[in-house]
Amino acid sequence: QAEDGIRDRSPSRGLGDVYKRQRSIYERTIAQPAAVPATTRQNKETTLQATNTANPAYFHKVVDCQWACPAHTPVPEYIRLIGQGRYSDAYMINWVSNVFPGILGRTCDRPCEPACRRSRVEENNGSKPEPVAICRLKRVAADFKDDVKSRMPAIAPFNGKRIACVGAGPASLTVARDLAPLGYEVTVFDGEAKAGGFIRSQIPRFRLPESVIDEETGYILDMGVKFNNRQRVESMQALLAQDYDAVFVGCGAPRGRDLEVPGRAEAAANIHIGIDWLASVSFGHITSVGERVIVLGGGNTAMDCCRSARRMGGKDVKVIVRSGFAEMKASPWEKEDTQHEGIPILNFHVPKTFEHTDGKLTGMTFEIVRAEYDAKGRRSLIPTGEPDVLVACDTVLVAVGQENSFPWIERDCGIAFDKWGLPVLGEGTFQSTIPKVFFGGDAAYG
Repeated sequence: QAEDGIRDRSPSRGLGDVYKRQRSIYERTIAQPAAVPATTRQNKETTLQATNTANPAYFHKVVDCQWACPAHTPVPEYIRLIGQGRYSDAYMINWVSNVFPGILGRTCDRPCEPACRRSRVEENNGSKPEPVAICRLKRVAADFKDDVKSRMPAIAPFNGKRIACVGAGPASLTVARDLAPLGYEVTVFDGEAKAGGFIRSQIPRFRLPESVIDEETGYILDMGVKFNNRQRVESMQALLAQDYDAVFVGCGAPRGRDLEVPGRAEAAANIHIGIDWLASVSFGHITSVGERVIVLGGGNTAMDCCRSARRMGGKDVKVIVRSGFAEMKASPWEKEDTQHEGIPILNFHVPKTFEHTDGKLTGMTFEIVRAEYDAKGRRSLIPTGEPDVLVACDTVLVAVGQENSFPWIERDCGIAFDKWGLPVLGEGTFQSTIPKVFFGGDAAYG
């Protein structure tokens, strides 16, 4: 690899050089694999070829963290560059693979770190060895890099193909980033003023500064991508009538699940869907919260809600979850940060009612349960028989999951949906039953 220049890039080389190098590796390892002369052993001929490093399966065996990363980011390579002080090079290695290094360096769910070999082999790190801080090192590269605008790929001449992307979140922006340099005319539609989608509206500013979002979405929009902001797509049929060569639907899973238990309608004024509440906070529509706040749910959205509520004046903020602590979907570090801020997490509490007086929310009642597992490991929540618990509150934030929502896609337009309301897609292609319409990100599989 050093011979190919991958580990010896000079800071002056741009992304076009990176693509050329990657293509060169591909041609040498796949299209024209190097082989040593055949040898004959016990009447069997064996031909040895160069290691196929372009096949991601190769890294499953030798680079655990890289394989665990959904984008297969070459983790050892960019960490090595950081160690050499080559922050811009490290950033561009990330940018090629995962598009938003500065954002991910602050918010990624870090599947690479549980796979890190160091946590399995470094015994002198204590009883519980820690992985390399792979995620935070992305942020290091992003924060210490130089101006990298000159290293963005050159834009090819218009190739005659027009692409529409619905939504300006990470899925659509990634499509735009990959297609614009190839000469495609890409138009991104979004109802908001700025690009970023849920990156901008759902992640609190204390975790992700807006300047980082502006910078990294700007790299993509500056490639000649047409951004039709404040223009929400209201009809798939109308969009198809505009004769785009392809349409990519990347509008995410924008509808938060509600909790329908007695008292929900009567106390609605002080009960909010978590993702909608976070968006209102992000855009400045909500600036305060009740002193006593209950957050329902055990995912990362719930952690963002409770930590935001504490910063907005909530003095008694609790997270209440039906499952056990270990089964919560929130990342371990998100739960840890929540507890460090003095926010308690109450487990095995199942919501029963919203309590209210004259339409004013006063609290919630919960049934106490325990988990039991059958022979196949399936969990059941069994009531313990203890008295129901009343938890007083002024505000409830419901963060119990998200759903896809496609009210703008007419059901007679030719796109098939399954019984769960998700589009029927070709395996590995993300292609819908209309050949030129593709789905990606949360819009594809929820």
